Amino acid sequence: MKNYQLVIIGGGPAGLAAALKAKENGLKKILVLERDRYLGGILQQCIHNGFGLEYFKEELTGPEYASRFIEKIKTQDIEYKTETMVIGISNNENWSLDNKKTNKSNIENKDFKNIIAINREDGLLNIKANAVILAMGCRERTREAIRIPGTRPAGVFSAGTAQRYINIEGYMPGKDVIVLGSGDIGMIMARRMTLEGAEVKAVLEIMPYSSGLMRNKVQCLDDFDIPLKLSHTITEIKGKDRVESVIISEVDENLNPIDGADEDIECDTILFSVGLIPENELSRDLGVKIDKITNGPVVDEYRMTSIKGVFACGNVLHVHDLVDYVSTEAEIAVNAAEKYINKELKERENPIDLIPEKNVQYIVPQYIKYHDLNRKFVNLFFRVEKPLNNVNILILDQDNNLINSYKKDIVHPSEMLKIVLTKKDFKKVLDKIRISVIKEGSESFVSN
Repeated sequence: MKNYQLVIIGGGPAGLAAALKAKENGLKKILVLERDRYLGGILQQCIHNGFGLEYFKEELTGPEYASRFIEKIKTQDIEYKTETMVIGISNNENWSLDNKKTNKSNIENKDFKNIIAINREDGLLNIKANAVILAMGCRERTREAIRIPGTRPAGVFSAGTAQRYINIEGYMPGKDVIVLGSGDIGMIMARRMTLEGAEVKAVLEIMPYSSGLMRNKVQCLDDFDIPLKLSHTITEIKGKDRVESVIISEVDENLNPIDGADEDIECDTILFSVGLIPENELSRDLGVKIDKITNGPVVDEYRMTSIKGVFACGNVLHVHDLVDYVSTEAEIAVNAAEKYINKELKERENPIDLIPEKNVQYIVPQYIKYHDLNRKFVNLFFRVEKPLNNVNILILDQDNNLINSYKKDIVHPSEMLKIVLTKKDFKKVLDKIRISVIKEGSESFVSN
């Protein structure tokens, strides 16, 4: 059994930033556990630029962004283990792999979390930690997840898998390509495949608007004359050994295919970019409360989950649009984990619930729980449900009184929004803060 102050599960951008911040804060016993064979996570296969503008104030590729952290991890002698799979976490004294049911019982150890991991060098690892940071990232939705009918030939990939084949393994997945989904990875891979000589015949998006960042639509599709077909989806995949064609269909306002609006397009490759799922199997086994909208843990302003001493940050918490925000969020979690270990956190008498209302999908954090006299503000991150121009972002209290408001020219579901809640803003709030995003000039902002 090995003891650590802080164990970080995941060696991607969130885990790396957390480890460095923990070292900077003076924690001595830190361990990073990463299941892949190298640190850096998805960044290592993202060879395009666009990373680091917020965090480093310069434009970097994914590997360059990761290397800024990895080099410091190695020079500062922070312990990490790659090719190591965590197979269980518990705050239960009697928990073991043979008796995982006790994970959710009331026999809680408040001082340590038990972690069991495995790798080829050490075998089975039994680890104790004062605090744990969950930074496992997310994975792509597959064809099976969205139930596309048809045959099951070769040539069907997730966009991230195709990206890894080209940028890491050196294989070209195909020549005649259809991309389903206009998420950022899908649009970036449409450009990447084009640069490698493939013909990308179309990017299909079931929604009436692009689901990725506008800059990626312009730089990856418009600049390369790759057609984006909005309100379209694949309704059948054809082919025996290899994909031969797809049937694409226009959809109505309820996202159902329109009769007679079909088209058969020949292709040998299909890339799916239809959303990301935070990887929370470990979190669920531990008993962490999960948000139904984000599919990530419910957290307070310090990113502590419903299990004391267990924090979450990065894409395991909610899918971010910029890696820079992932790094910043990891630092919030580490600062709080340090205070937790040193027993310096002081809870409010009543937490303040943060409630998403008109045109707001979710808010992270979900509530404000702690007193902190030195804290000047709390950043709130959220996404809207639908695009709107010329909006007011309204912050309201439990009695529908306006606390603050912001104007914004355009909001879009693909863009994560951030607003700053100052200490003055929530000083008089009793139990709720509600956020709505409404069209400028709307007569009322009273909630439904």
